[in-house]
Amino acid sequence: MIEWARVAELRDEIGPEDFDEVAELFLMEVEDTLSRLNGAADDAPQMQELMHFLKGSTLNLGFCDMSAMCDQAEADAAQGKVTVDIHRLKDLYVKSRAFFETEYAQRFAA
Repeated sequence: MIEWARVAELRDEIGPEDFDEVAELFLMEVEDTLSRLNGAADDAPQMQELMHFLKGSTLNLGFCDMSAMCDQAEADAAQGKVTVDIHRLKDLYVKSRAFFETEYAQRFAA
């Protein structure tokens, strides 16, 4: 669900003191984008753009399952097909975020 090596890499790049702020910004941007998905349900080019953003943002935070789902949805949208299950994607985000927040504190406690 979470690729901890990627999280550690990002944390090292940013610095431990700034990681929490950057991670929170990523999460806010992901949530904002997720809130716009229903409006793109019938618009493949817009869905492709949203999925591309989500794929990159979630990959940066190590949310590998969610990033993979967005990658497939982006590829489908590029072919003109909107196939993403928005409810499932949002549910995966909620579960990934909860797991990330719980495990991050344990893995990277100073």
